[in-house]
Amino acid sequence: MKKNISIIGVPMDLGQMRRGVDMGPSAIRYAGIVERLENLGYDIKDLGDIEIGQAERVHNNPETNLRNLKAVAEASETLASKVNDVIGSGDFPLIFGGDHSIAIGTLAGVSPHYENLGVIWYDAHGDLNTGDTSPSGNIHGMPLAVSLGIGHEELTSIGQSSPKIKPENIVIIGARSLDEGERELIKEKGIKVYTMHEIDRLGMTKVMEESIGYLKGRTDGVHLSLDLDGLDPSDAPGVGTPVLGGISYRESHLAMEMLEESGLVTSAEFVEVNPILDEKNKTATVAVALMGSLFGEKLL
Repeated sequence: MKKNISIIGVPMDLGQMRRGVDMGPSAIRYAGIVERLENLGYDIKDLGDIEIGQAERVHNNPETNLRNLKAVAEASETLASKVNDVIGSGDFPLIFGGDHSIAIGTLAGVSPHYENLGVIWYDAHGDLNTGDTSPSGNIHGMPLAVSLGIGHEELTSIGQSSPKIKPENIVIIGARSLDEGERELIKEKGIKVYTMHEIDRLGMTKVMEESIGYLKGRTDGVHLSLDLDGLDPSDAPGVGTPVLGGISYRESHLAMEMLEESGLVTSAEFVEVNPILDEKNKTATVAVALMGSLFGEKLL
């Protein structure tokens, strides 16, 4: 990986309904991420947090079934521009959320730099809903669909082009809560998914070997989008939409270690850390530890 890392915080909490996730970037910094990466020999530039607009009075527009569309779209545009600049400068972009709607902006900023961008979506959820399929209207359940060019034009048009990614270049790892519309889209587009069934049956080593092999031959860069609710709530309790039966802390370290050894990852974001729902900043501490493994931290 590149030895220069630029950090961007996105204190976004408008893509869902539970307050507190806007403090995620601060919690991750408080857990010592800058010092940890500097100790690994990286040059760190912390670019601070982007500004997030106000929630709409009518949170959920009945015409679109999208909560806080304008503010999420504006923040996504700002983030896309910043990420684009970071990659243009030669740095590795590392983004802290905030809810998972921020991936709309991240991928819009990353995608122009690659012909075939790969995505590892490490998450309990598929985030493949649209306004038509979402039970809640929460945009944090839509960023992967938006990045495929599916959804409201105000979101899909962010950045230089649409779609940002191809369905055959996506691997979802850790899925265990999918809505009906998401299941249909996965089958229609042929998206590669490792549910908890596959992780339990094959083991994380095999899942990561297959995922790395699958992406290595077809992509020229890989973005890691890691939602802390991909982990089991016993290891990462401070998330807004916890789902029992998730990936373990140790399995997650193994996954990050294998990604580091592969040299595939060219950008990353860690999202959905909510300190209000957490236990003594445990989830942010887990996020920082996983970043350590992703960037080459080893016991010996």
